[in-house]
Amino acid sequence: MTVCWNQLKKMSQATKANIARTITNSSHIAITIHLRPDGDAIYTSLALAAMLDLLGKKVQVVSHDPLPYPFYEFPETARIKIGKIEPEGLDLVILLECADIPRSGQTKIGPLPKINIDHHYSNSPFGDINWIDPSASAVGEMAYELIEPLGISLTSEIATYLYSAIFSDTGSFQFSNTSSQTFYVCHKLVEAGASPNAVAEKLLNNNSPSKIQLLGRILSTLKLNEAGNIAIITMLGKDREEFGLKEVDIEDATTLVRSIKGVEMVIFFKEISPGEFRISLRSKGQANSALVAERFGGGGHVNAAGFTVYGELEELYNRIPAEVERILNEQVRQQS
Repeated sequence: MTVCWNQLKKMSQATKANIARTITNSSHIAITIHLRPDGDAIYTSLALAAMLDLLGKKVQVVSHDPLPYPFYEFPETARIKIGKIEPEGLDLVILLECADIPRSGQTKIGPLPKINIDHHYSNSPFGDINWIDPSASAVGEMAYELIEPLGISLTSEIATYLYSAIFSDTGSFQFSNTSSQTFYVCHKLVEAGASPNAVAEKLLNNNSPSKIQLLGRILSTLKLNEAGNIAIITMLGKDREEFGLKEVDIEDATTLVRSIKGVEMVIFFKEISPGEFRISLRSKGQANSALVAERFGGGGHVNAAGFTVYGELEELYNRIPAEVERILNEQVRQQS
């Protein structure tokens, strides 16, 4: 086992050196993130852009999808362009947390050199350079490891962005992806100027009244299965539109529901359009959200995953939780 770990460590070091070398040899670089971007992807892209600024590179940060609330209100995110990457003049594209190119929503980057950085094990290695580390708590934790190979200094700005990314993807250090390495990196980031209190205040205490009102409506739909280990909540399109919010703006509803004693899995039905539902899964304990989502053609982390289904809500509402319960029971039998 030690030999295997050492081999993986050597591979990682070589990959980081290759990434640094490729960045050094490029002059005009685009950074892009996954569809429905989250705090990890958003702040890691800003951190990486600031790192490349120090190297004198021309950098553009592009997200296909609009940023969710409250991220689009923060002044630093104004750097992120919403839309498509235009390939003319580009030397390199860095994709963060994209399992494949379609996950970025970018359709014009096919012939460009690509660096693929991700901490999801479900990633397909599509890049010219692929750095995939499922042991990392966040892609922000991985980006920290590029500071030394790039030969740059960790600024307060970069440290704050990386800390924000890690704070977001660990659920403020509550999720099982939080490790000793996570705290080591955050220790270094705080030493460099990141303020834990300021980041927590910014990311946790910026809810709007309309979000809290919508959250109340969503929580009123709460149902539990007979065993009490699966909770189901629902958000209809008309409710979201009434309060002027997007699907991703209310994702943290699952965190509250997961806090219920005995609940191992939360199933959140979100109506995207008539007959189309995005289902978010959040789990704790031994329940594996990623394995469940993969059964439905989706993916994600052990404690946070998702997939899309099509059909009438009543039929899906009856079928999906029953299938999830069956899959969880399979997991229990396999673990025993």
